[in-house]
Amino acid sequence: MLPLSDYGKDGASIRYKAWVCSNPLCGFTIRIDNGEVSYGRPVNSSNK
Repeated sequence: MLPLSDYGKDGASIRYKAWVCSNPLCGFTIRIDNGEVSYGRPVNSSNK
């Protein structure tokens, strides 16, 4: 599993917001949004 970070709505860094499987065929993800943990949703990349 690889950790991914993001930025909050106020621009603050959020470390380890999501975790994704390092094998592209695996597709397993864990994501935290507003304190709610979700599994299996795709994590999209952003070009901001």
